[in-house]
Amino acid sequence: MSTRLPAWMLRDLSQPRLRRYIRAAHGDARTATRLYWWNIEVSAALLGSLHCLELALRNALHGALVQHHGRPDWWTVAPLNDRGRKLVDDARRCCGRRRRRTTPDDMVAELTFGFWVSLLSAGYDRDFWVPVLHSAFPYYRGRRDGLYRDLTSLVLLRNRVMHHEPVHHRHLAADHDTIYRVLGYLSLELTKEARAMDRFPTVIADRADVLSGVRPPQF
Repeated sequence: MSTRLPAWMLRDLSQPRLRRYIRAAHGDARTATRLYWWNIEVSAALLGSLHCLELALRNALHGALVQHHGRPDWWTVAPLNDRGRKLVDDARRCCGRRRRRTTPDDMVAELTFGFWVSLLSAGYDRDFWVPVLHSAFPYYRGRRDGLYRDLTSLVLLRNRVMHHEPVHHRHLAADHDTIYRVLGYLSLELTKEARAMDRFPTVIADRADVLSGVRPPQF
């Protein structure tokens, strides 16, 4: 069993980052290296479905709120809480630094996945979910709290993927199922299209082969 990672990996990728993979590989540096590259591979394989979910969610919620409030900048009149108003202000400042005039479409793209998911939290039940946001999920018949739990978990997954953090320890097959279940509440057509292009099932099935060295990781 090899216990030493190459010096260039420690230099270029940092020992604190790699330490978590060495621990997961029980000290075997060769397996830790393969796990590190496979983590990138599986993260890349999740990006497509997460992309579809995030865009479909924000567009569905935005569309419902525009219709409800009768204006494209609905956040200026909607009863957002303090955190929601701060996220809107942050998005407005970010837009302002990049362009002279900020449009509602600019704001929709700038507001975070976490912001959109927060609109489904318990504190917004009376002002958002009950009167309007339930209509953004035409194929969902369950409770708001179940939907919110699923989406909160996916925000955490999305952020770990986007910030290059380990995800190999998660139940990724369940995460993947959750992505498509929630996406299916929004759009049957997009769900079908995304599944047809999704390589995640192959990547997750090949994990053991990659870690044992049967096939090299690729991304």
